[in-house]
Amino acid sequence: MKLATQLPNFPIPQLPDVRVAIVGGGFGGLGAAIRLKQDGVDDFVVLERGAEVGGTWRDNTYPGCACDVESHLYSLSFAPEPSWTHRFSRQPEIWEYLQRLTRDFDLAPHIRFESEVCSAAWDGRARRWRIETTRGALTAQALVAATGPFSAANVPALAGLDRFEGPAFHSAHWDHGVDLRGRRIAVIGTGASSIQIVPEIQREVAALYLFQRTAPWILPRPDAPIPEWRRRLYRRFPLVQRAIRLAIYLYREVWIVVFRHPAAMARAQKIASRHLERSIADPVLRARLTPDYTMGCKRMLLSNDFYPAVAQPNVEVVTAPIVEVRERSIVAADGVERPVDAIVFGTGFRVTDPPIASRIRGRDGRTLNEVWAGSPRAHLGTTVAGFPNLFMLLGPNTGLGHNSVVYMTEAQIEHLVGALRYMRAHGIDAIEPTPAAEDAFVAGVDRRMRGTVWLSGGCSSWYLDRTGRNSTLWPDSSWRYYRRASRFAAADYMRAPAAAPAADVA
Repeated sequence: MKLATQLPNFPIPQLPDVRVAIVGGGFGGLGAAIRLKQDGVDDFVVLERGAEVGGTWRDNTYPGCACDVESHLYSLSFAPEPSWTHRFSRQPEIWEYLQRLTRDFDLAPHIRFESEVCSAAWDGRARRWRIETTRGALTAQALVAATGPFSAANVPALAGLDRFEGPAFHSAHWDHGVDLRGRRIAVIGTGASSIQIVPEIQREVAALYLFQRTAPWILPRPDAPIPEWRRRLYRRFPLVQRAIRLAIYLYREVWIVVFRHPAAMARAQKIASRHLERSIADPVLRARLTPDYTMGCKRMLLSNDFYPAVAQPNVEVVTAPIVEVRERSIVAADGVERPVDAIVFGTGFRVTDPPIASRIRGRDGRTLNEVWAGSPRAHLGTTVAGFPNLFMLLGPNTGLGHNSVVYMTEAQIEHLVGALRYMRAHGIDAIEPTPAAEDAFVAGVDRRMRGTVWLSGGCSSWYLDRTGRNSTLWPDSSWRYYRRASRFAAADYMRAPAAAPAADVA
């Protein structure tokens, strides 16, 4: 999918050494770049693996792709967009917003497109990150990992998949050259992407087999167009839009009480149950689509058209596990071989095992993956002991089940700006969190996580890492996180003065 508002791929001069290297040109990377410029830091580069900015919202172009957070809240507070056309924005509009940010804040000269980071290693003697990319090498004082949690698609290792003769692709890499009309399609997975894809393609395919491992809880989606008069009002009186944004934020923030106390989730679960009952008349199909765990344990989804779509005669919901993929079919554990012309994977992303973690090496030469040993952890979800001048955006335990992650990202960006400001003011070359500060933060997260629906809901989810720990979500109110993370507390950090002779942080 191409937009008329695409940015040209400007030739970027080689920058062998910069103050800050930002990895990723999505919400986090662009937001960090804007705030750095606003704070007087112009010596930075954005390393973007794609040919255009946008991150998740550039890559995900599947039919029906849209955000499940209201438009006014799913945007940067310091760059509001008064012209959203729907309460919940579609992918092209969000992508266009990110491209517009790049133009409005003159970020293009800082961006190296098609520059995927192959490795980044801390040089303790030089106190610089040595970064290798597909377009050359550079060094930087600070490294900002803004790759996001949904940057690496997860495709299950199904037996026989390599011999399938038809097209097979993940929702994040939709093949628009494949014509699905009149064909038999397998959609694997029933997560956030799948419930948007199914209603869009169901109308045109001959048969749709929806392979479901776990039924999701789905709430009605209160979407509606935003009329032009209201958009004109927002453009003329920005405070009105800010008031709307605040109201949406406060409404969503109340939901943290429900997630922290599973008994309080019962009322919301009844709404989802009624939504299912009203939409699906067939009791057998309704039983297949009824989750067997407490709502909220997995990601809650919003849709008005998924249930009507799967109730159509050309759709079959298959709950039996996939046993084998053959040249033109899929065999499930129910013994049925279903003929398939194309396979669409709606199987999510590698959230707790991000590829960037295997490419970043800290003071002792170990990668983030090796240090984490299967369970990501970071001070404030942002900085990691043993990795000087590394800042993560939407790192461990900064995801949300109830509000906008853009808000969390902004808190981390302010932390980054505050840290760089402190370093500049005090002649500091390198900082990293003390192990005690990191341990205290992680222990506090785990303590608050106990008793929440995410650990007591009776299900396993992509929120949990391979050790069983929820290293994905923040288990408290987002304003509490913002209040703590947006301020840089020097006492939590080890610091290396610029004049110090030591080869590393001490």
